[in-house]
Amino acid sequence: MLRNGLEPWHLLVVVTLAILLFGSKKLPEAARGLGKSMRILKSEAKAMKEESNTVEPTTVHTTVSESPAATATEPPATAH
Repeated sequence: MLRNGLEPWHLLVVVTLAILLFGSKKLPEAARGLGKSMRILKSEAKAMKEESNTVEPTTVHTTVSESPAATATEPPATAH
């Protein structure tokens, strides 16, 4: 059963499948490519985090001007 998730033989199966799929010559190249991709992903995530921390929220100031016509109220018309 699965006690702790991965057992040592799981790692052996994964390595064997990787060698069969990529071959022993292509495996180091694939590992380098994966490492390069991970470094790029980490640097982009760090840049996005720094960018979100440096952006300050902008406040919008609105002014409301009241004209005399807008403030005058007319009494409602009554129907007789």
